Amino acid sequence: MNKVSDRVAEDHDLSLARDGDGAAFTRLVAPLRRELHAHCYRMLGSVHDADDALQDALVRAWRGLARFEGRGSVRSWLYTVATRVCLDVVRTRGRRALPVDLGPASERVVTGDAPLGDVAWLGPYPDAGLPEGPGGPHTRYEQREAVELAFVAALQHLPGNQRAALLLFEVLGFSAAEIAAAMDTTVASVNSALQRARAIVAEKIPGPGQQRTLRKLGDARLREIVTGYSTALERGDADALVALLTEDVTWSMPPLPHWYRGRAAAMEFATQVPLTTCGAWRHLPVTANAQPAVACYLRDEDADVHHAWSVNVFTLRGDRIAAITSFIGADHFPAFGLPPFLP
Repeated sequence: MNKVSDRVAEDHDLSLARDGDGAAFTRLVAPLRRELHAHCYRMLGSVHDADDALQDALVRAWRGLARFEGRGSVRSWLYTVATRVCLDVVRTRGRRALPVDLGPASERVVTGDAPLGDVAWLGPYPDAGLPEGPGGPHTRYEQREAVELAFVAALQHLPGNQRAALLLFEVLGFSAAEIAAAMDTTVASVNSALQRARAIVAEKIPGPGQQRTLRKLGDARLREIVTGYSTALERGDADALVALLTEDVTWSMPPLPHWYRGRAAAMEFATQVPLTTCGAWRHLPVTANAQPAVACYLRDEDADVHHAWSVNVFTLRGDRIAAITSFIGADHFPAFGLPPFLP
């Protein structure tokens, strides 16, 4: 269908939905669910929080449909509702963190590291279905670039209003006036929030985004890197692993608080922990946060199966791994459509 017929169909479904037709409301929302969910994740840093926030937003939208006057698009209205829900969550739960936010890198390997349960941890994001390219003609960030780990982690350092303003303006292409209406504030306040948010994000992410690096490398080289990492761990091959890493590589494992910086420290950790279990690992290649990643399964000797262990997300510089973020926990796997164990 063309844009005119799409708008006619949307107006028809909107009229039906206002009269209580749930199926019509579902049709209105369906094309927007994926991008709305990504917006909630960017705001909240958690797939599970994004699930809950989107569900809450759609319930609010359904109940408040009679108040939608049709002056703007259904899309902008739904983003307004979703943003307000996320701002409520931010006010009550605060920001999410990575181990690098908690303190300096560990100088020695901590083999008995215990998870910190009182920290709200940033989580990985299954990016399948996210569109390529920018969200609007005047946006600064691509849709996939805006779910990269560094970007979402940087957003967590912003107050809720700055986070929302930056996303709505720089990622989704809303005007300052539209954002002011969505957040029930003034255009001057929005512009001020944008200025402060841009400065913080620029400080947290000084280099180019991962999408540029990935396009330059190409799919074949990316597969070599991911396969090389997986094979090195499965075979316990320290030399093969070290060849993949930059000199200043970092390795963190939320919800474990300790993390490591530098090739020597990362390899000391690897040789004392994952590489000691040669033959115990299996890996499935995935993408997370629009970056190459592997799902790691650890063998259970008693059950003779490999259980879901972590989703390892790679940040690349050139054709080397500059950061490994190992999100430990089987609870991350369902969102990626991954099985809980491998035979």
